[in-house]
Amino acid sequence: MTDAENPQSSAAELPTQYTPGEVETSLYEGWVERGYFAADAKSDKPPYAIVIPPPNVTGSLHLGHAFEHTLIDALTRRKRMQGYETLWQPGMDHAGIATQNVVERELAKEGLSRHDLGREAFVERVWTWKAESGGQIAGQMRRLGDGVDWSRDRFTMDEGLSRAVQTIFKRLFDDELIYRAERIINWCPRCLTAISDIEVEYQEDDGELVSVRYGEGEQSIVVATTRAETMLGDTAVAVHPDDERYRHLVGTEIVLPLTGRRIPVVADAHVDPEFGSGAVKVTPAHDPNDFEIGRRHGLPMLTIMDEHAVITAHGPFQGLDRLEARSAIVAALRADGRIVAEKRPYVHSVGHCSRCKTTIEPRLSMQWWVRVGPLAKAAGDAVRDGRVAIHPKEMESRYFGWVDNLNDWCISRQLWWGHRIPVWHGPDGELVCVGPGEEPPSGEGWTQDTDVLDTWFSSGLWPFSTLGWPEETESLAKFYPNAVMVTGYDILFFWVARMMMFGLYAMDGEIPFRTIALHGMVRDQFGKKMSKSFGNAVDPLDWMDKYGSDAVRFTLARGANPGTDVPIGEDWVQGSRNFANKVWNATRFALMNGATVEGPLPAAAELSTTDRWILSRLGAVVAEVDALYDDFQFAKLSDVLFHFAWDEVFDWYVELSKTTFAAGGPAADASRRVLGEVLDVTLRLLHPVVPFVTEALWTTLTGRESLVIADWPADAGFRDAAAEAEIVKLQEVVTEVRRFRADQGLQPGQRVPARVELTGAGLAAHDAAMRQLLRLQPEDAAGREFTATASLPVAGATVALDLSGTIDVAAERKRLTKDLAAAEKEKTQAEAKLGNEGFLAKAPEPVVAKIRTRLAKAEEDIVRIGAQLERLPQA
Repeated sequence: MTDAENPQSSAAELPTQYTPGEVETSLYEGWVERGYFAADAKSDKPPYAIVIPPPNVTGSLHLGHAFEHTLIDALTRRKRMQGYETLWQPGMDHAGIATQNVVERELAKEGLSRHDLGREAFVERVWTWKAESGGQIAGQMRRLGDGVDWSRDRFTMDEGLSRAVQTIFKRLFDDELIYRAERIINWCPRCLTAISDIEVEYQEDDGELVSVRYGEGEQSIVVATTRAETMLGDTAVAVHPDDERYRHLVGTEIVLPLTGRRIPVVADAHVDPEFGSGAVKVTPAHDPNDFEIGRRHGLPMLTIMDEHAVITAHGPFQGLDRLEARSAIVAALRADGRIVAEKRPYVHSVGHCSRCKTTIEPRLSMQWWVRVGPLAKAAGDAVRDGRVAIHPKEMESRYFGWVDNLNDWCISRQLWWGHRIPVWHGPDGELVCVGPGEEPPSGEGWTQDTDVLDTWFSSGLWPFSTLGWPEETESLAKFYPNAVMVTGYDILFFWVARMMMFGLYAMDGEIPFRTIALHGMVRDQFGKKMSKSFGNAVDPLDWMDKYGSDAVRFTLARGANPGTDVPIGEDWVQGSRNFANKVWNATRFALMNGATVEGPLPAAAELSTTDRWILSRLGAVVAEVDALYDDFQFAKLSDVLFHFAWDEVFDWYVELSKTTFAAGGPAADASRRVLGEVLDVTLRLLHPVVPFVTEALWTTLTGRESLVIADWPADAGFRDAAAEAEIVKLQEVVTEVRRFRADQGLQPGQRVPARVELTGAGLAAHDAAMRQLLRLQPEDAAGREFTATASLPVAGATVALDLSGTIDVAAERKRLTKDLAAAEKEKTQAEAKLGNEGFLAKAPEPVVAKIRTRLAKAEEDIVRIGAQLERLPQA
């Protein structure tokens, strides 16, 4: 006899309470050991591949990771159950700037800098740090239940991926899509490296706006600046060519204050004549717009700061930090009578390094660039022609707004940790790009470029480099293109666009993935961004320890509407824990009452209306969940499953079946098989989102190996509209009587004599079940004549109740009368305030809204209490 045939044995295997910590780790390790998550490139199953957005090697699991991983895990678990050869590709990013900063801080504790070690020794030190401390997130992913193929774990600096980086760099270089040029870049004086436009975070800062008079008398012109220190590098003043105020000055020269240099006045259409004085100072080496003006007019480009943002221009300000120089220069201009106006504070948008938050300094620098024009066009065309779908579709406009206006990409970083640029410089200015397996030039004067590549360069290859590219591997043939890219809308530009460009280029026009599924950011329950500085950051491991991984996963999935942010609070996680407990307890009860999956389902004609109803609803839910999965509607499918499991299966079907089980016989046997079927399918449907509790329950219920490799349920096509309508009517009757009982102050378990007339409603077969649910006794149960003190007609049925002796009618009437008076007083007060025009004119909108809510609540209470009073029996 199997456990499935012996319900008492099966139920005994389950503890009376579900304790996640006792099952999650062992279940996960068992899945990994048995190779459930391993993807076989030789398989003849259809492929389904998703690559993990590689977390930084410096990172640990935060709620954003947990959210994204929950969604990917749900997709891949379902596809695995559907019979696909499923690959969820794991790996980590070397995180150039972040990792170098971590190791440099460790060195500083020893009184050392990377320069003390030298480049080679420093890089070795970073590898040592990675081996000892990096990658802790991998263990945390296991806690969450990530079904990744650990045998394929990759790192953006491993040998294979480094070969891929060198290969594509060489190819782009040979195709003249990589070049070296002096351009304005975003420079971080703290990290001492260039960073890309999308790694600059803009925020409103308090600064100053200073208007300065250049030149003398009629030959003078006023310019305004928020960065007075940059005037040391000014090489012109620009005005609009159609501005009559300055036409006489165009082509002349004026004196630059504090320096004595003479600089020209040039006419350029870039200048907005309506902004400020209509004249702008031009600092080509320290402003991107000025750089373009300088190129158009052949202006000198004077660099007046070093990499630490310290002034290098000769004179009294040399050696000052940029902020110190700003104050000193304004003071000197003020003393010289050059200041026309000063505004403080002047709130304006200022760029900051996304990693260290230091104010960015635009700086002229020799860097390596990708010529993105043809690559970006291909990336845009792939979405426009439908080869790649963006979900939700409304995000397409943001994608096109980016790729259609993409500037050339600065890919060089002034770091030591990362993929070193594979270009050698010769003694006479020669450049030689070296591909994998090629010998670099030798001889005196040849040196390798000192810069490394932007981290996003290597992660842009992720969908194909992790599969073995540039080699033509079985994995590449099987799993490229990937099925879906699941990632946040916030890195649509950082990462997704780069994968599109590189994938299409490297793979000869083959897209990297068929769908881009974008999700939002996790926020706190009030919608605020989570941050340690705000004091609202949450460590998901704390919640996993307290409530279990399933609870965290289910909470995140229930908030996952495509492309929108996800608010989350601890009470929501507690609610999900309660759901897991409900699933556990209900399944345990079902097993104790003989629920089974053995044998075929009885024919519909042999089933009760209740059985047919739940099977009909089950089929509809399977179809609905499938449609929602295909549309990436995680919140909706989780909500459907929550309400089906909790409300329809546990609160209605199980409760309605109790009288059938108690009566025994063929009807009870049929219901036990139906209950087993419903639990089997429901647990399968829930498994991708809540894998641990469902695995423990399903294997006990069925006696089979694992839900991970079980078949995904298919819609059997069974529908019974009549049974559904009948149970809906039954639910209406039960709900109305329960509401009446609650209004009368009856305890949930308190039994009341009742006369139930169900024939007219077609519900006679449910008399016993209804009495069980409503705690209704036979008419003569009280040992006296039945007196109907209340009669409830609902849905064609009539339920008459005898509350004589059950409640103190006089006391209840007194209590309700007092509550009614309080509600009427609240209504009067609220109406008075809302009718006072003076109050409405002065009160803040939130206050007014609160009073309107109080009025609506009072009106509802008056109606409700009045109805309760009317239903009370006469004393």
